[in-house]
Amino acid sequence: MRNRYILLGDLPLIATAAFGAFALRFDWMFVNYRPEFIPFLIVALTVKPLVFYFFGMYTRYWRYATATDLLAVSLAVCAASVVMAAYVGIGRTFGVVGDFSRPILLIDWLLTLGVVGGLRMSVRVIGEANEKSRRTAAGGAGKRVLVIGAGEAGAMVVREMQRNPQLQMTPVGFLDDDRAKRGKRIYGTLVMGDLSSLEQVVRVAAIEEIVIAMPRASGSSVRAVAERCQVLGLRCRTMPGVYELLGGRISVSRLRTVEIADLLRRDHLADDDRLQDAARYVRQKTVLVTGAGGSIGTELCRQVAHAEPCRLVLLGHGENSIFDVEHMVRREFPGVATSSVIADVRDAPRIESVFARFKPEVVLHAAAHKHVPLMEDNPIEAITNNVFGTHIVASAALRHGTQRFVLISTDKAVAPTSIMGASKRIAEMVIRSFSGRGTTAFMVVRFGNVLGSRGSVVPLFKAQIERGGPVTVTDPEMKRFFMTIPEAVNLVLRAGGLGSGGELFVLNMGSPVKIRDLAEDLIKLSGFTLAEIPIVYTRLRPGEKLEETLWESDATVEPTSEPDILRVTEPDGLRSAPLPSLLDVFQRAVESGDRLSIQATLAQTIPTFVPDLPRPELLSHVVPPRP
Repeated sequence: MRNRYILLGDLPLIATAAFGAFALRFDWMFVNYRPEFIPFLIVALTVKPLVFYFFGMYTRYWRYATATDLLAVSLAVCAASVVMAAYVGIGRTFGVVGDFSRPILLIDWLLTLGVVGGLRMSVRVIGEANEKSRRTAAGGAGKRVLVIGAGEAGAMVVREMQRNPQLQMTPVGFLDDDRAKRGKRIYGTLVMGDLSSLEQVVRVAAIEEIVIAMPRASGSSVRAVAERCQVLGLRCRTMPGVYELLGGRISVSRLRTVEIADLLRRDHLADDDRLQDAARYVRQKTVLVTGAGGSIGTELCRQVAHAEPCRLVLLGHGENSIFDVEHMVRREFPGVATSSVIADVRDAPRIESVFARFKPEVVLHAAAHKHVPLMEDNPIEAITNNVFGTHIVASAALRHGTQRFVLISTDKAVAPTSIMGASKRIAEMVIRSFSGRGTTAFMVVRFGNVLGSRGSVVPLFKAQIERGGPVTVTDPEMKRFFMTIPEAVNLVLRAGGLGSGGELFVLNMGSPVKIRDLAEDLIKLSGFTLAEIPIVYTRLRPGEKLEETLWESDATVEPTSEPDILRVTEPDGLRSAPLPSLLDVFQRAVESGDRLSIQATLAQTIPTFVPDLPRPELLSHVVPPRP
């Protein structure tokens, strides 16, 4: 209903409330002997619509009125009554209204609140009735849906199904383990039982689809429901996890099929305040994200933009990926100023000009080569990008007074067996060596694999399944730590706010997951059996390990104020060689173009580096520093 019709409806209702107030206070013939009624009515018809307009009562869409809207109605009516009371008080002082009975003001307030609020709620009731009629006339109410979880997410999903008949989804009931909710109705939809009654409810209520609306549920809970739905032959969709919903709205449009990330959700989830305030230290700051076009970099940009920085600078080497992330930020966060920079972190003059132009106060350094087999074949790229690139960016941050610098590292830097892992370990050493040299707080955040990143096993397995298999796994006993990208980034940002300089933070990755189990889950989620899509075991590739660790065996591990972030102290490999000498040695090894020299230099620098070649052979190829 258009708001001008609401205004036209308010006028007779305001008059009725005024008339009713006098009639209830006196009698129905009061007009003959209460001359103050007519002035009161004229003032009410003038003042109340103006007050309602001021409170936005004619700019709201009452078809979808909520409790907040009703509160606004109450405040508007109260304000209008206060104005009417002021009119009566002033009128009595100057003899305009004569002997006015004060209870009329209270009665008028109650009647106005009832009729004005009732008019607006009737718009919603009539609209919903018409919507239901249209849905019935359209030929049915759509699929019969059972919602798992009667919390806030489940209630919002049900409400949206009811409001949007084009979704062709009819909520039949809820299942929830909270006994206090059992038998209650939420938006008219019954809580029919707990999760143990799933099969019975599906059979009795003729359920056609299941929606898991528990964004904070653990992976084991989601897995249990998904497996039971598979047995029942029902389609099962879920709401993304709490980290994926960060900064977004719960809605039916966010529903998707159950994915591997849902099965690996961890039991422990941070509270909402910590989730929302993870990056509070970047608020109204200029933030530079290197490697902004990568999987981690893109999510960093999204969560930093959610924290309302003064400016977000997106730096990357690939123009297409930077173009995509820039448009994502501008679409989802139009109020955030962004600047896109196409640059290579190994280009020192270019990086210097970027820092001179933007003066970033926070730097999140995610630019790195990360693929183990590729870097085994291209060791020069690994060293120049991961080591020299990190040194160039950190040096610029130090010169230009950056407040915080966070290097994103990997568990492959621990007791590395690959050139990529060793190069990241050297990058960690470089960053820690900067601590105390200026006002910048340099810190390192290390974590394991993230699900769904480019080049990771999950997209590879999905592609193999789409081709009909087989799915290739290097070894049946290979294990890796896994975390979703949104959760990892959220914890990185929280760790960045903890450090004061020189810290190595390691994210609590939970228990390692067998790659074989991961492959089996993906096959089942894709609707196949292991007989249809077999798993073929290959062998470990150069530089790979059966199992990763998150810190060295002689490290000291301490908790922090964040339960998912640990402070780790490891021996500093740079104590035996100053940073300039070390970089000089690596420069000469790179210039030689000799893979063996690069490996030898890494072995000399990192005591726990275990390359493919025997150590004596490596040490014979150590490149001495320049005299």
